[in-house]
Amino acid sequence: MFEPVTDLSTARILVSNDDGIHAPGIALLEEIALSLSDDVWVVAPETEQSGTAHSLTLHHPLRYRQVAEKRFAVDGTPTDSVLLAVNKLVPDRKPTLLLSGINRGANLGDDVTYSGTIAAAIEGTLLGVPSIALSQIFRHPDPVPWETARAHAARVIRACCAQGWARNVTINVNFPNCAPDAVAGVEVVRQGKRKLGDGLIERHDPRGRPYVWIGPQRNEETTVVGTDIEAVGRNVVSVTPLCVDLTHEPTMLALKQVLR
Repeated sequence: MFEPVTDLSTARILVSNDDGIHAPGIALLEEIALSLSDDVWVVAPETEQSGTAHSLTLHHPLRYRQVAEKRFAVDGTPTDSVLLAVNKLVPDRKPTLLLSGINRGANLGDDVTYSGTIAAAIEGTLLGVPSIALSQIFRHPDPVPWETARAHAARVIRACCAQGWARNVTINVNFPNCAPDAVAGVEVVRQGKRKLGDGLIERHDPRGRPYVWIGPQRNEETTVVGTDIEAVGRNVVSVTPLCVDLTHEPTMLALKQVLR
């Protein structure tokens, strides 16, 4: 169990993301973290790493550079960034809390299996650091309503930390696509169902060779009550605990009866 933290003022907070060290979302998250504690470190990918999931760089050396006091850019994935932060770049003691994001766009339903934002938080969890992933939903080509996350993130972070949670759980938070004063509350909900990449877009390059773009999400369970997808559709902030232990207990028990 990650023990409750009712006072974050003395916490060491690590901030990371998958949109890159210069993304507006990580600047906002650093601002929010600094409203909670003075000891805030930022270690994030040098460039955008959306969709890299929980991948590690194994076939070439990782390079990093210090861009400012307590701020580092890593030439690698979100997982690389958190791994280096906890084991090398943040000195003396382990972070009290990891915050990943704020992602430009949703991380709902099956997004979590692809998301570098979620992966950074999962890596923190695996390294023994309580971790929260945060995402701000928007609809292209409209501007991202960053003020919604700015208005509500600190309260959600404080509430989660005051409660504490299991050591094999990562917290996933999504802020709805609306103005701050239009937010209809906060709900703890389960992961919904929607699939990336069903709509493949096929084209040809100037030499006539075919290529494919992976298209947008499809098959959203927008009406299934109690899911993250349905909640944000009602302008609710969704909070979903994700278990990083992928074992399915009922199937394991059933298989034990036939495989001995």
